[in-house]
Amino acid sequence: MTTAVAPEALPQLTNDELGRYSRHLILPEVGMEGQQRLKAAKVLCVGTGGLGSPLAFYLAAAGIGTLGLVDFDVVDASNLQRQIIHSTKDIGRKKIDSAQEKLNALNPHLNVVKHDTMLTSANALEIFAQYDIVADGTDNFQTRYLVNDACVLLGKPNAYGSIFRFEGQASIFATETGPCYRCLYPEPPPPGLVPSCAEGGVLGILPGIIGVIQATEVIKFILGKGDPLIGRLLLFDALSMKFRELKLRKNPDCPVCGTNPTVTELIDYNQFCGIANEPAADAPIKNGIAQISVKALKERLDKKEARNDNFLLLDVREPYEIQIANIGGKLIPQNDVQNRLDELNPEQEILIYCRSGARSQKIAELLKANGFSKVSNVAGGILAWADEIDPTLQKY
Repeated sequence: MTTAVAPEALPQLTNDELGRYSRHLILPEVGMEGQQRLKAAKVLCVGTGGLGSPLAFYLAAAGIGTLGLVDFDVVDASNLQRQIIHSTKDIGRKKIDSAQEKLNALNPHLNVVKHDTMLTSANALEIFAQYDIVADGTDNFQTRYLVNDACVLLGKPNAYGSIFRFEGQASIFATETGPCYRCLYPEPPPPGLVPSCAEGGVLGILPGIIGVIQATEVIKFILGKGDPLIGRLLLFDALSMKFRELKLRKNPDCPVCGTNPTVTELIDYNQFCGIANEPAADAPIKNGIAQISVKALKERLDKKEARNDNFLLLDVREPYEIQIANIGGKLIPQNDVQNRLDELNPEQEILIYCRSGARSQKIAELLKANGFSKVSNVAGGILAWADEIDPTLQKY
């Protein structure tokens, strides 16, 4: 498991480092050589959000020599409930800059390499090639498949973690003998079936638990000690405070790591996951559904009584979301729409909104498939309304 570096070629520890890592040095499983291996290691963290925050913090504290960070997002107030590497004063700042500052404040011996970019098929191989092991802290399926495939193609272990609401998963993928992410999930779920953390929520402490497990696996892998999560998927339920484990096997027919792989280069992962490249916010049609901007919706709402404009504004969010932000309309939560079609008039124009426009787009497509011809999606949803119409509306 450990990198094949002769002990005499490992970097020496300074007097400050000897004191800093003294509790490691007295562990027989780490010792001087193990700490030197940590210092020689190069680890890439994909994302500095919920999982990336504890993951990067603990790798920095443990003495990883070079820590790469990939992120292009900025800090938002809604991040601070779980993304502990950022603070209130960092709101609006690039996450990668905020993270680098905190990591070097914790450990000035750490070499932080910033990749201020979106990870894509065009740059993933070049970035990953610079590191020994990759830790995946992403929150969407297209990037998870991209990380997996790049790791398999380059022979880089993938310390995987994922979270949702009160549950998390962790494993080590893409090793020579173990399975990869595609062995576990050959196909992505249909778009919109699994909501993101932004739409489904996540317990703030959960990414701390899973991120620390990822960091533990990275350190064990570098040291070559213990029993890594290769061929094992660790499942955690915070509500019951229980861990379960599933045995995984390498799939000989896997299109990436199997005996006769058919995926030999990185592909279009948006297309693979059924996600069309996003049109402009004011694009008139998306997947056959008319798009209406929040500005146009505001004009119609303002003139509705005067014009006798007989349209229905349909909110497909959850009831608890209305307590945070509300612009009116009839509430039918997304998962209830199919069973409550009789409450809607197929002859009436229906304008559908949600938090970001993703769920409402899916419901618009559902209604159209059920004979509702006059449906439109409010592009951008509540978030766009807060940005363009009412800045006092609470974003979440």
